[in-house]
Amino acid sequence: MRTWIASLALIAGLTVGSLRADDKGTEVELDGMKSMAPAAWKEEAPSSSMRLTQFKIPKVDGDDKDAELAVFFFKGGSGSLDANLKRQQAKFEAPEDGKLNEKIEKLKVGARDATLQDITGTFLEKFPPFAPNAKITRKPNYRQLYVVFDGEGGSYYLALLGPAKTVEKHKADFVEFLKKFK
Repeated sequence: MRTWIASLALIAGLTVGSLRADDKGTEVELDGMKSMAPAAWKEEAPSSSMRLTQFKIPKVDGDDKDAELAVFFFKGGSGSLDANLKRQQAKFEAPEDGKLNEKIEKLKVGARDATLQDITGTFLEKFPPFAPNAKITRKPNYRQLYVVFDGEGGSYYLALLGPAKTVEKHKADFVEFLKKFK
């Protein structure tokens, strides 16, 4: 009987230990700095060669899709900050009053100065993304948190996109993830 209880305790301990190991999340390195992504974010193989990495971020009850975080790096950058922010604005349909629901704020990614653009509205999903005659699917009530910062030899771009409620739930974790880069 004691052997059986000891075996059960050992199995339970191993299970808890492996859960704790999985609970750490995925380490991400950008510009020589590292941070741990939250454990709930599941790293995926990048869907494009332009992406360094990407994560599936779990949806909240009531949303039909998970959110996605895509991380890009372009040597030499990809235009001015203003040009990049305007490119992101163009991915959303302006409401009837013509004004996007957009907020811009400054933050730090590790020691680097960064800009966070927060847009909510109808996302214009294009497929294929850069084709002039791409099919457009309108996705109402979407939100994107877009972060830009310059690193050694290029610029980093992080885009967290998905249903607005799901993105709202994960915004604090996303900002904390950015601030923890060391």
